[in-house]
Amino acid sequence: MIEAFQIVALVLVAASGTAVVLVRDPLRQAVVVSFYGSLLAGLFFAFQAPDVALSQIVIGSVGVPLMLLMAIAKVRKRELERERDE
Repeated sequence: MIEAFQIVALVLVAASGTAVVLVRDPLRQAVVVSFYGSLLAGLFFAFQAPDVALSQIVIGSVGVPLMLLMAIAKVRKRELERERDE
């Protein structure tokens, strides 16, 4: 049977997933994705899957947002270099 904590976790994950889609600024979206990954890890803990939750913390809360931020920085650096050359 689903407990109250599990229902709250499901609602928070759904709301933060919607927020990820609605945020348009790439930097803010990376932060929201990190928050979403943390909530998803909490959801996995709520449904008694701690091994999946630990993997989610490493990949979803840290790894993916870090890669997004590095990609955004590289793209912006190239745009600045391209503007300087013109």
